[in-house]
Order: sequence, then structure tokens, then C-alpha cells
Amino acid sequence: MEPEDRRSAGPTEAGHLENAPAPPAQRAPRRQGIRTYALLILATAAVTVIVTSLCLLLIRHRLREQVEADVSQDLERSVVSFQDLQAERLRSLDRENALLAELPTLKALMTSGDDRTIQDGAQEFWQISSTDLFALANASGRIVAIYTRNASPGGTLRQGLSNLLASPGKHYLIAGGSLYSCSVRPLFFGSAETGTLLGYVVSGVSLERTVREISQPTGVDAAFLSAGEAVAGTLAPAMQASLARQPLLLAATPRAPSTVKIGDSSFLAAAEDLSASSTAPLELVVLKSLEPAAQSINRIDRMVLSAGLFALLCGAALVTILSRLVTRPLEELSRSVRAFGRGDSKYRVPRHGTQEVRQLSQAFAAMRRQIQEANRALLESERLATIGSMASSVSHDLRHYLAAIYANSEFLASDRLSSKERAEIFTDIRAAVLGTTDMIESLLIFSRTGTNPRRSPELMATLLERALALVRAHPDAEGVILAAHYGDPVETSVIVDGKQVERAIFNLLLNACQAARCGPEAHQVTATLEVQEQCVLVNVVDNGAGVPERIRGSLFEPFVSEGKQKGTGLGLTLAHCIALEHGGEVALLSSRSGETIFQMKIARAPEVQDSAPAPETDGRNGVIEHENARIRK
Repeated sequence: MEPEDRRSAGPTEAGHLENAPAPPAQRAPRRQGIRTYALLILATAAVTVIVTSLCLLLIRHRLREQVEADVSQDLERSVVSFQDLQAERLRSLDRENALLAELPTLKALMTSGDDRTIQDGAQEFWQISSTDLFALANASGRIVAIYTRNASPGGTLRQGLSNLLASPGKHYLIAGGSLYSCSVRPLFFGSAETGTLLGYVVSGVSLERTVREISQPTGVDAAFLSAGEAVAGTLAPAMQASLARQPLLLAATPRAPSTVKIGDSSFLAAAEDLSASSTAPLELVVLKSLEPAAQSINRIDRMVLSAGLFALLCGAALVTILSRLVTRPLEELSRSVRAFGRGDSKYRVPRHGTQEVRQLSQAFAAMRRQIQEANRALLESERLATIGSMASSVSHDLRHYLAAIYANSEFLASDRLSSKERAEIFTDIRAAVLGTTDMIESLLIFSRTGTNPRRSPELMATLLERALALVRAHPDAEGVILAAHYGDPVETSVIVDGKQVERAIFNLLLNACQAARCGPEAHQVTATLEVQEQCVLVNVVDNGAGVPERIRGSLFEPFVSEGKQKGTGLGLTLAHCIALEHGGEVALLSSRSGETIFQMKIARAPEVQDSAPAPETDGRNGVIEHENARIRK
């Protein structure tokens, strides 16, 4: 048996790792696709909600502005209508009073000077009048006769009429909770310029009728407020009382409309100050309810929301269609790329989707074919290189041994050789035959690594003794002092394939002997056993020159030998593979001139997963398995 030199080197590890079999590809989970669909639907929903909300805000804002503008115009028209109607009413009253003031009978009545006579005579004129208020006053302004249609005259009305007579230019009379638009006409005996003043005739119309005439054409409510009280209006009494409490300031011109809350209803209101023409502070408030507009806006809101919901449903349907056309083919293509990265070159590439997705799939499929073809070419090149390297090494060694056998066989054919010379030649032939056998056996063991070893209980001390005996008989151990330290042999019990472990120890010992013989000092190799709870350690120490720094990274690679004339370069490789199959490894602990230590670790009992050992993190086991597959082919 012939081990190999520790200074072996071989192909780079990276080249084999690229070609190492990839683990079986697994289908990517569907969760990514579900997440994508959910994100698309959420994005569509968010966009729809945002757009719908913005539309609602804009529509509500524009509608409210439009409603306020329309209502403001109605309020302005109502105020103008009131002013026009009131002016027409005053002109009519003035004409009627002018006719009454020219009647001789009324002048004769006022010249009597008797209150009772005037009151009785004035009743006739009141009955033929179409006004709501009729009054006669003497020349001093004292009210003599008062007649009204709504209520009996009282002291408040009398005082109001006195104030009206004392305030020329005013025509609004507030008295007794009633509001009148009045016309005052003096009575003269003779002409107005030269005649004698007999008294005054006052005619008035209640503004309740005027207010209703204002509100009917435009649908606007109106109310007259005085000193915090409602004196006339179209609203219900409770609403008029609530309006009177609103903080509306008087202004000389119609003010800008403002929103007021009366009860549960909202109104847009505008005010007109009439105090300059009234015997007391007076304000006209025209207002219009916003409830119909609010209901209309709510209906439009519901329509917009319905449109938004419909848009959301359409968007979800569109997202589903787009996901089938674009997103799903892209996800399938992504899974194809990941599967190819894991080594599954047969994963289906999507052939549907949009034109861009199909072009991308075709480009990826073409790239995958090119990579596969390049990889196959690289594998074939490496396989041929490895076979060539191995054939070169094996042929060189076989030629060496066969040449020795052939030459010595020719010498044996000579009759002139003595018995001693024949024995020496036979010894050389025997050594050449044993070397050839060892080389073939190394190749066979290497081809079988990676298979399940045949395990049985063994004593590590016994295996070490056997290996030492074989090494001592080997020519490369001549002149080397071999020593072993293993303590109690019983404690070194292990469950292993005895022949393989013995061969691994033999390779380490013989490799150490070859290194020690290159040293200048006395050649010495020491083997020790160290028993631990889970494993047994075999330390092999030699006093050679050490392992050169440049080849320490490739010590356990196969088929390349450096600094030797013979051997296949499988010695340390076989030892390392056998250790890996037994749950351990071979490592170079230290190397310097005069001391080099190799350590082999062997598990004392096989693990449950030992039938299918996992690759090492450094990739050496994957290299060996790959090379084994090449040899078996």
C-alpha cells in the first residue's frame, strides 16, 4: 500500500463548487403573489378613496358657494322688492291722504274743535278708508281720534302717533307690538301757503301684508326687529323670538349675508336698517333656509359616494385583470429565476402576459439555455482535465513499477546470477508488485468514498497497531523511529469500518515518515490516541521540514502530487474522506520545521444522519463526492 505526500495540490476548489449538484428546487410560496395583489387592491382603494374625498370636498365647496351666492341674490332682490313695494305703498297713502285733506267735510269737522264731534265724524272717513290705521290730530299735534283694524287703540299707539307727528320724514310706526307704514298730511283752511292749520290726518298700513308680499315671489322669509323683539314677520313666533336674540348689528346698507341658526334649521340672513325712517330702532331681516340646499348637497354626496364605490369595484376588477396579464407572469418569471439559481433548470418559464413580459421570458429562457450549455462544456472540460491528470499520474507510476518488474524479470532469466542476487531481484519485483497493488487499491477506495461504510465495533488502539505494523514493513519507513501512545486500549472502542480507518491511519503515518526522512535530524514519527466523550483523536507528529505555506490550502485535494516521484496524490485526500464519512475530519494543527502535527477525528458512534453526511462548509466534501462521481463514470 502506498500513501500519498501531504504536499499534494490539485484543481481549485471553486471550480468544483460551481459544478457541485444543486439541491432540489422548491416551488416558491404563493404568499408573494397574494401580497402583491393585496398591495395593488389597497393602492387602488386608497387612490379611489382619496380621489372621491377630494371630489366630495370640491363639489360640496362649490355647491355651498353657489347656494350661498344664489340665496344672497334672492335676499338682495327681496330687500329691493321691499323697498320698491314700500315706496309704492307710501305714494298710494300720500295720494289718499291728500284727497282726504282736501275734503270740505273733513275740514269742517276739524274746525268744530270738539273731540267727541271729531271722533264721531272721523268714523265715517275711517270706514271708507282702505288702510289699517286712521287717526286725526289737532293743530297742536294731539291725537283726537284713532281707529285700527287689528287691535283697539291704546296709550302706546297714541304715544307712537305723537312721536310720528313730531318727527317729520319718518313713516314707520311701532306701537303695541305692531308695525305700520304711515303717511301724515296736514289739514289747512285755505291754501297750504296762506291758510290756517286745522290738524293732521294719518293713514297707515300694517307691514304684515307687505312682508308676505315680499316672501311669496322669492320664497324668502322676512322679519322686522325692534329693540330685541320681533314686531312683524313670516316666521313662526318661536322662530321670530329666536331670531330677535341673534347678534345682528344694524347697518346703513344691506349687509353681507351670514349664516344663522334658528332652532334646528340653518338660514342665510341679510339685514337692512330702517331706523332712520322709524319712530324706534327698526331692522328688516330677510332670510332663507339652507335645509333644501343641504338636502340637495347630501343627495349629490350620495351620488358621488356611489360613483366612488363603483369606481373602486371597477378598479379591483381592473387590478385583477392586470395581475393576470402583468403581475402574475412577472411573479412566475421571478420564481423561475429563483429556481434556476437553486439549480432547477427545468422550472417552467411563463409564456403568457403582455408583449414585454413574453419578450423578457424568452430572453431569460435563452440565457438559461446558454448558461446550461456553457456549464456542460465546463463540466466536460474539467472532467477531461481530471481524467487526464489522473491518467498521467497513474500511467507514470504504473510505467515505473512495470519497468522495474520487466527489467528484474530479464535479470532473473540469466543463468549467471547467484542465489543471493536472485533473491534481491525477487525482492525488487515483489516491491514493485506491491506498489502497483497499493496504487490500484487507493483508486478503488477513492471510488467507493461517499457510500455507506460497513461499521462494526473496533478498538482504535488495535487499528493503530495494525497501521504501524504495515508502515514499519514499508520501504519509505526505513530509518524512521515509530512510536505510539494510546493508553488503555479498551477506552478506545469505536463503531467504524475498520479497514477504511486503518487505511486512513496508515496514510497519515506513511506520509509523516516520508516527510521525516527529508529532515536533517533523526527521523521520528509519533502517534497518540486521545479519547473524548463523542470522538477519538489520532495525532500524528513528525520532525520533518514542515508543509510549505503555498500548498497548505490544497493539502486535501486529489490527483496532484508535489515533490514526489511516485503516487497518485490521494493519500491525504483518502484519509480526509474516510474521516468525513465517520463523522470527523483530518486537519493540519501546526507545521513548522521540526514539528508537524496532523489530527484525525473519528466519531465513536455513528449519528442518525450518518447514512447521508452533509457537505462541509468549506466545500471539500462536495469536491470529493464530485470527483467520486467522475471516477465511477
